[in-house]
Amino acid sequence: MTTEPNFTAGQEPEGKVAALIAWALFILSIPSANVLVLVGLVVSYVARGTAVGVARQHIDSQIRLFWSVIWWTVALWIGIIISIPLAAIGIGIITGLLCGLALFLLSVWFTVKSVLGLISLLQDKPI
Repeated sequence: MTTEPNFTAGQEPEGKVAALIAWALFILSIPSANVLVLVGLVVSYVARGTAVGVARQHIDSQIRLFWSVIWWTVALWIGIIISIPLAAIGIGIITGLLCGLALFLLSVWFTVKSVLGLISLLQDKPI
């Protein structure tokens, strides 16, 4: 299989449609409780092999974004879980609220980053 770009008139570059779909699924992370993010990640990994140019850069960026956010999400959930037994002494309430707020801000940042990525791809700009 070749990874040469498709220069046929009227055709989208290889991987651009998949990158658009993945950004759109990433944008829907908050309303879908992050379920569609996993679907977007699968789309990114499947399209990665044939994508070229700007589309490939966006797909690589999507994969990096997912893995950076997932580890922060896991760390914050661990912080929330640890804060539950500490709630009896008062410090757990503050810790849990701070971790919950950070988790919310992380989700908002992920969504904003995905919107900016989609806009960039629609303008055929590298990310």
